[in-house]
Amino acid sequence: METVIDGMQGASSGADLDRNDKVLTSAKHFVGDGGTEFGSSTTGSYTIDQGVTRVTRQELEAVHLAPFAEAVRRGAGTVMPSYSSLDVIGDDEGPVKMHANAEMINGVLKGRMGFEGFVISDWQAIDQIPGDYASDVRTSINAGLDMIMVPTDYQDFTRILAEEVTAGRVARARVDDAVARILTQKFRLGLFEKPYADTTHLSSVGSAAHRAVAREAVAKSQVLLKNEGGVLPLKKSQKVYVAGSNADDLGNQAGGWTISWQGSSGRNTTGTTILEGMRRAAPDTTIDYSKDASAATGGYDVGVVVVGETPYAEGIGDVGNGHDLELTAADEAAVDKVCAAMPCAVLVVSGRPQLIGDRLGAIDALVASWLPGTEGDGVADVLYGTRPFTGQLPVTWPKSEAQLPINVGDASYDPQFPFGWG
Repeated sequence: METVIDGMQGASSGADLDRNDKVLTSAKHFVGDGGTEFGSSTTGSYTIDQGVTRVTRQELEAVHLAPFAEAVRRGAGTVMPSYSSLDVIGDDEGPVKMHANAEMINGVLKGRMGFEGFVISDWQAIDQIPGDYASDVRTSINAGLDMIMVPTDYQDFTRILAEEVTAGRVARARVDDAVARILTQKFRLGLFEKPYADTTHLSSVGSAAHRAVAREAVAKSQVLLKNEGGVLPLKKSQKVYVAGSNADDLGNQAGGWTISWQGSSGRNTTGTTILEGMRRAAPDTTIDYSKDASAATGGYDVGVVVVGETPYAEGIGDVGNGHDLELTAADEAAVDKVCAAMPCAVLVVSGRPQLIGDRLGAIDALVASWLPGTEGDGVADVLYGTRPFTGQLPVTWPKSEAQLPINVGDASYDPQFPFGWG
């Protein structure tokens, strides 16, 4: 956290804060985001995103509020509330939308924690507060929001807020406070003196040097879950059969929130797929590709099957909202066919663990290939031994859906692969 806030924003006090080569840090999403109960969301077909976080007061303080207290101490310039609701066990208030939670925003964040920056709403989030739009505006501003993200009708919002102030339902001092908070951060960033970004190094974005760093990060993030019979690393003299939906798809490697909000499959940006990375790593051998493994499998030394997820972001990816943690039928068939015909390595390209327990016995080598983005070369580096596998699981890998949620410290902890494995 210290590295991120200081790196983006600079020191939290002193002359350095007046430099204009920094960007304003946003700590989000306040508070309880990531702790929502499955099935508690009331947003469309979502099942967990934008749901309800039900916690004891002790859990609230120790787990959910503590990181924000540190972010405030480090000088974060903005805080964004969560779409979710907070329900503190033992209180009589029931779930309260965070964009309407004056106790948390005014009382805890600005009061007890002493936050001096400004609070900005999420995308059209005040619309989810119970009541009509005038009530949404009044409630959110009085709860402590200083800037509202209004993506489609700012004229209506401006008119209604002015009417609420005129009617005395929103105090002018509250608006003055919000404006002062926003202006203070802009002054500290030097935006009035130099309002435009420095584009000196814009041409270096996506340069060979940047991609080299990304390639190294990809290699270090690959986690070797299983390797029986020394299938990995591959030898550059081996004839390789490659299959699976994610072997040659740059969009699937990147996931959601990249080229577009929900991502897109196919070749949507500049980079190398895993298949291309393999061919570049071993240019003098045969590496054939059959996405669905329909091509003949005879005559190969080893198979590499690259499976996993398609892009998603936020509640669109919720399990139960058209998604689960199982491999697709096509990927399962590719694993079955290739691994029955030759020694095989299976790579799971995903943003979360996939359920592979029923096929693990037939798989010789298994890799958690966390979304490698544009740098398929980084995956090839560890597959061919140019770099060693050093990644370790940042989460517990479950055996079945019935085990979920599963975490270190559970009374019964029997995962497919434990936290830290690799």
